Amino acid sequence: MTQGEAAMGAGMVSSSGTQPEGRSENGVAVAFGRQLKLLRVRAGLDRAEFGKRLGYAAQSVASFEQGRRIPQPEFVDKADRLLEAGGLLMALKEELVRSQYPAFFRNMAGLEAEALELCAYDSHIVNGLLQTEEYTRAVLGMRRPLLDEETIEARVTARLARQEILSRWPAPLLSFVVEEGALRKRLGGKVVMRGQLEQLLLFGSLRNVELQLMPLDREDNAGVDGPFTVITRKGGEQFVYMEVQGRSNLLTKRDETQLAAARYGIIRSQALTPRETLGFVEKLLGEL
Repeated sequence: MTQGEAAMGAGMVSSSGTQPEGRSENGVAVAFGRQLKLLRVRAGLDRAEFGKRLGYAAQSVASFEQGRRIPQPEFVDKADRLLEAGGLLMALKEELVRSQYPAFFRNMAGLEAEALELCAYDSHIVNGLLQTEEYTRAVLGMRRPLLDEETIEARVTARLARQEILSRWPAPLLSFVVEEGALRKRLGGKVVMRGQLEQLLLFGSLRNVELQLMPLDREDNAGVDGPFTVITRKGGEQFVYMEVQGRSNLLTKRDETQLAAARYGIIRSQALTPRETLGFVEKLLGEL
């Protein structure tokens, strides 16, 4: 089986496919919610008592049962035990985790979870794996058409959960190149950007993270075609993810992924070194 066939077997799009963002009901969350309600009612518990035993408000329980919010994995485990569901609820846990992401990103989220190496080039905003909660919320709030508040909060939670990759062990190798212009935009205001720059200093100092900045005054920049991410899985399989205007494209053909990896290497060579980058970020902080 080829690498591309393996990707397709895992439910990923081919190199010519695209996935629109869309706005649809989360079927997994709805199915989980119905099962949860049936088991709760069978146990003779109202939402308030059930939530109290698990450490959640009745309003949160209602949101889970109605499929409007994705419950945390800990909630699923506790609910399964309390309701003596015999693993019925826990069987949906993995799908619930995947369903918290917009449809166009779910395959990428699965690849991130398996990555041995991840290399990301970003040109207009900070990479999602490096964003603060406030920066993420500000960026999502700027989307047009507007996202409703529940969708924003769900995506903030999902994006922050992805940052587990930064502290995972064995540690994957993570490389990020970001354009200077993305750090000079005061998205969300000065306070939000100050927090974001401070977090970049923190993440950039991690042993498994290489953070580099591409200055605006560079006369050569191999990233002119836009942002992309190269992911390497166990066994050397590589995938390239690209996203624009709420649509995504996942490249799986070996010649395409190899070219993208080579392009990323050139971009890295043209950017500031990690040490120079941290100094530049400190300089930007002083300008706020």
